[in-house]
Amino acid sequence: MNSDDLVIDVHGLNKSFGRKHVVRDFALQVRRGEIYGFLGPNGSGKTTSIRLICGLLKPDSGRGTCLGYDVLTEAASIKREVGYMTQRFSLWEDLTIRENLEFIARMYGMKDVKRVAAGAIERLGLGARRDQLAGTLSGGWKQRMALAACMLHEPRLLLLDEPTAGVDPQARRDFWEEIHVLAATGISVLVSTHYMDEAERCHRLAYIAYGKLLATGTPEEVLHLYSLSTWAVGGSSAQLASLASRLHRVPGVQHITAFGHTLHVTGEDGQALDRAIAPFRAEPGLAWRRAESTLEDVFIHLVSTASDNYQ
Repeated sequence: MNSDDLVIDVHGLNKSFGRKHVVRDFALQVRRGEIYGFLGPNGSGKTTSIRLICGLLKPDSGRGTCLGYDVLTEAASIKREVGYMTQRFSLWEDLTIRENLEFIARMYGMKDVKRVAAGAIERLGLGARRDQLAGTLSGGWKQRMALAACMLHEPRLLLLDEPTAGVDPQARRDFWEEIHVLAATGISVLVSTHYMDEAERCHRLAYIAYGKLLATGTPEEVLHLYSLSTWAVGGSSAQLASLASRLHRVPGVQHITAFGHTLHVTGEDGQALDRAIAPFRAEPGLAWRRAESTLEDVFIHLVSTASDNYQ
């Protein structure tokens, strides 16, 4: 990878809060215009890792650069070129969209705040609601306004912390289309998410559990990190509940995950898994078939192999 293409290049970042080692020896490289997805269970260190990378938190140890600035000594310069969108809506609900954006433009010390706010309203398709109070907006419109707010100062890097939590599917789709448009202009994006369909929309992924980076790569690369074998079995709810309970005790079966009226039964050793499920395949009312392992199967496997970081 050409170092000139790197917007983020960090190595060995560590951060502890009390006895909890929240981020362990974290390393990451992100290219210009890349959408990098951060996945992992709650409390895994996703948000802390992103904040360390971008100068919002100082690491206990480690080194690296973000946007060409040193993450240890030039945090203030990094912050000026970063747009940060939090999971929780944090703008002023008793102001209109236009008033919110004009106020934020003043906070950035920008000139001609009305023109700047009007431009953001136009780019994000907020024109029809510019004079609507923010507190009366739906989740999708609040999300769109928050994105407009964090883009006012034309940042080179966007930090999005679970930006689509609680947003309907159409608004999520529209949001991701906008993110890809921004990335195409050269803006790099770090986004934390729990949604597997959003993970598949990222250029590259980082999976974090208990403070450690367990896997990184394109969605396709992460999917094939492990030679997982998966069977899908369908049946009634009662049958599947009984089957899952019995399979948990069978050697060769590592993970059992429910997807509606289907279970995914997964193992690392395909032959051992085939032997493990053989006695159950003859049971009436169950329909077995080989299935492709999914990103969710891989991530469940990853987190099951990680150790807790509360020491």
